[in-house]
Amino acid sequence: MPEGPEVETEKLHETIHGELERDGGSFLKRIALTTAILAAFAAIASLRAGATMNEALVLKTQATRLQAEASDQWAYYQAKGLKAAVQEASVTAWLAMGKEPPAKYLDEQKRYKEEQAEIRKKAEEKEHQRDEKSKEADELIHHHHGFAGGVALFQVSIALGAVAALTRNRLVWFGSMGLGLVGVILFAKTLFG
Repeated sequence: MPEGPEVETEKLHETIHGELERDGGSFLKRIALTTAILAAFAAIASLRAGATMNEALVLKTQATRLQAEASDQWAYYQAKGLKAAVQEASVTAWLAMGKEPPAKYLDEQKRYKEEQAEIRKKAEEKEHQRDEKSKEADELIHHHHGFAGGVALFQVSIALGAVAALTRNRLVWFGSMGLGLVGVILFAKTLFG
């Protein structure tokens, strides 16, 4: 058995390193760098997508609560209207008998009508607040879609970067960078737009 390898491994190792440096070492480093940058953008866009959706859900929940409160006010409004109608019917009954109705019937009817006006104002205010919350939530959902689209573009771009590294194909890498650039533009437009 020979004491040393039959093939000069040091020379082979140097040759492989030289070829790698010449043919793809720096290229692979550039792919790795661009892929890492795209991954960072993907992580940030993903966080923003999640955050905007969470905010939108909170606002939609608040809008639902405000709708319930407005519905309660409208039910209260109707109850006061029924009470006013009962008082009006009582007044009508007295008048039908040819008698003067007690003042309390007219006073209560007037009070119920005034209370109804206040209740109506509160109900409409709740509905306005509901609409504002819902509109704000819809805008956040729109932003979420922009961030989610950016994440998808970054992910495809990163996958293309991996394919470019495996195949050492510059055209695929340029496609990866181009798609990543589109993702950055969509992300920035959504973030600042």
